[in-house]
Amino acid sequence: MNNNSNILESEDIKNVHFIGIGGSSMSGLAEILLSQGYKVSGSDIKSSKTTQKLESKGAQIFIGHKSENINNPDLVIYTVAVKDDNAEMLRARQLNIPIIDRAELLGLLMKKHSFGIAIAGTHGKTTTTSMITSIMLEANTDPTVHIGGELDCIGGNTRIGKSEFFITEACEYYGSFLKFHPFMSVVLNIEVDHVDYFKDLSHIKSTFEEFVSLVPPNGYIVACADDENTLSVVKNKNCNIITYGLKNPNAMWSAKNIRYNELGFGYFDVYKDGEMLGTVSLSVPGKHNISNSLAAIAACYTCGCSMEDIISGLLAFGGSHKRFELKGLVDDIKVIDDYAHHPSEVQATLSAAKNTAHNKLLCVFQPHTYTRTKAFLDKFSNSFSDADNIIITDIYAAREKDPGDIHSSILAEKLRQNGVNAIYISDFQDIAEYLDKNAQAGDLILTMGAGDVVRVGEIFINLRGNK
Repeated sequence: MNNNSNILESEDIKNVHFIGIGGSSMSGLAEILLSQGYKVSGSDIKSSKTTQKLESKGAQIFIGHKSENINNPDLVIYTVAVKDDNAEMLRARQLNIPIIDRAELLGLLMKKHSFGIAIAGTHGKTTTTSMITSIMLEANTDPTVHIGGELDCIGGNTRIGKSEFFITEACEYYGSFLKFHPFMSVVLNIEVDHVDYFKDLSHIKSTFEEFVSLVPPNGYIVACADDENTLSVVKNKNCNIITYGLKNPNAMWSAKNIRYNELGFGYFDVYKDGEMLGTVSLSVPGKHNISNSLAAIAACYTCGCSMEDIISGLLAFGGSHKRFELKGLVDDIKVIDDYAHHPSEVQATLSAAKNTAHNKLLCVFQPHTYTRTKAFLDKFSNSFSDADNIIITDIYAAREKDPGDIHSSILAEKLRQNGVNAIYISDFQDIAEYLDKNAQAGDLILTMGAGDVVRVGEIFINLRGNK
């Protein structure tokens, strides 16, 4: 349904139904609407802690998608994962109930706030959004937050505040972020990804250019000066442009005297227009997180946060779940899980791991989607040089069907051709047993991927713990 620009302001909208309410973004949006006095219902294919939490807050939850779940709501929300032949979608259309997608609802909620901050980029969105949130909480700005990962300092993926600040990730997939209303847009980087939707880099860049054009003339774009694609899309935009970078000498914000402690956590001096403003210490590893933190610093300083609050907020941020998350320490073997599923993310995560104290680095990688694995096969084969041993497991299909022309064993063979010690193992139990035989005290096991590969580390910890 079109022309929904003011639909949430209508007095007729009191009951809202979510198709797929258990999703990480959908559940957060449902929670926000509950806090604003709406009556919320929703369906999902299975019960979960998320749906149970919503139920405890007053939402009516249905398990399974059925037409009878549509009990005359005033508005229906869906995600791109919901197909046109979904029973609830068909029923809502039959009853002429207004229907909008998840991204449009998020944009309408952002529109209710004067200072919407949208964090975009191919990589680093969740971490940078989390860093900004941690700083904003330290500065007592009382923001509303909607994030793609679980963040301990807000007790999940959503925080409901009472100020005019609304902080959210901005996903480019299907052009979702074009439905947002940002006062400030942060662009971390732009690379080819989501090849099942975007035709090529030109298509991606034009979509990002539309996104940054949403910022009003008195608003701000915070852009990474180290990324040529980012600089090209923000060029000559009619608003305030703020740049940051580790390499570009023309960046307004920069990090100098970068050092790392034994955990691989960076600390550095922050400069704005050549003036040193303070020394920042991070509690997350890797050079990529120094870049992410500069974006957060530039954004929060522009929003009025003091350097004191920025320094404290960044030090307090210990990472969001699935972003270099320590899952356990057993027999002096660290088990860490990370969301990396793009070649650049894999390289950055392994580089961060290399800077932490360890003997051998054993990496278990679960490719995410057939289209991404096939499109980036050569790039993936050059992304694992910092690992000592690599186990590739089956591709996590997500929304896709197996086309039959790409397989994890092909990636493992490519890695071996590049001189990397790689093997293919399908079963998670078998992988855990392989790790049990090969990992020794002082080693680091890193599971990587956006699917369910985290289970490998959990199985391994149980194996070792039960001996």
